[in-house]
Amino acid sequence: MNERRIWLRACFSSALCLLAAVAAVAQQVVDLPGEDRMLEPDLEEVYRLGTVTGEAWEQFGWVGELAFDGSGRLYVFDEQISAVFVVGTDGTLVREFGREGGGPGEFDSADQMIVMEDGRVVVMDRVRRAYQLFDAEGGFERAFRFGGDPSYTVITVHAALRGTDALVTVPEDVRGVSWSGEPPRRPDPTSRPIERITLSGEVVARDTIVHGFLPPLQSPDGGLDIFRGPWRSRYAEVSPRLHWGVLPGGAVAFSDSSAYAIKIAAVGTGVSRILTRPLRPEPVTNDLILDLKNGSLENLEEISDETLEASARSRDRAGRWVRGDADRERKRIRESIEKTLFYHEISIVFDLYTTWNGRIWVVRGGPDRTTAVDVLAMEGRYVGSYDREAIAIPRAFGPGGLAAFVETDDFGVQTVVVKRMPLAVN
Repeated sequence: MNERRIWLRACFSSALCLLAAVAAVAQQVVDLPGEDRMLEPDLEEVYRLGTVTGEAWEQFGWVGELAFDGSGRLYVFDEQISAVFVVGTDGTLVREFGREGGGPGEFDSADQMIVMEDGRVVVMDRVRRAYQLFDAEGGFERAFRFGGDPSYTVITVHAALRGTDALVTVPEDVRGVSWSGEPPRRPDPTSRPIERITLSGEVVARDTIVHGFLPPLQSPDGGLDIFRGPWRSRYAEVSPRLHWGVLPGGAVAFSDSSAYAIKIAAVGTGVSRILTRPLRPEPVTNDLILDLKNGSLENLEEISDETLEASARSRDRAGRWVRGDADRERKRIRESIEKTLFYHEISIVFDLYTTWNGRIWVVRGGPDRTTAVDVLAMEGRYVGSYDREAIAIPRAFGPGGLAAFVETDDFGVQTVVVKRMPLAVN
């Protein structure tokens, strides 16, 4: 019996060692160089849409979304008229579909467009509480209900999970909220999940790809509090946010802490790789908190009433846009600034974007408070860095180095510009 017990213990210990070894292999940490290798912007313009001399269809009301499919076609979602325009690689119109209305393939309140790799399009309709799916020819296929409490609707930022038939979203990335009566009380979160949404059945199915870190935040007097719910102040830039993007093969890249640690995760495997650079976050002091809040309050006073009315706009129950109240919005933002809580360190990563080719654009700060855009390869390689002031972040990345930008003139007229950049960075 004793020999058997010893044998079982040895097997158990060996199993634990094997599991630890597998876990270590599964979560590879890649230390990237600390010295910057600066890149020069190298962009070639391919075509423009929305010019004064352009076609009638390209005189956009408001460009809500831009996205490419695997063939390099650009999809433009005109939020003002709820229409999707599909543009070929030469800048000519291929097709258009969608409009406001209550019939199949029409929208009561279109909030977001997601383009799949094969050209299928998903449009979120807030009033119908459904994802509407269109085939690669623009034909309406079917709708999938959001599910959950019908009196309470939260619209979050979505992306196509590359190489799959699913979408990915983060509940914290709140884009819009509508409810009737009092919003339901929810338990305090313990993490920031990145979720997969599968379009199947009548109601979409959700599961969690990975749980992001939920940082504790503190007020200037040193009292510690826990971040509660998704309603983070827009002025808490120094606190760790959950930045994320999709990668080829169904993977996601994300940053969830104050450190320079870009994590690669996928369904079923969790975090498999962490890309780091030896850049250290700065401590947050009471003086810094007060300076940031005072600066935000000063900036708030310079914002016009018209801008605040536009930023506070919302949709009524019929799905129509209604301008907000400037005084109420100014008061709300002021209170949000004053109540903002902070983490104990300034986050190194300010934002994160992912490209078609598996590059990760990391907008980050440094000890001298300057900002740069690091370009990393998802397999664990540092490509180089752009001066943040020298390059604009594309609104959409596409295959073959394509990238789409939106330029807005002094009169609010928008022009969509498609450029090509080196494959090394896209």
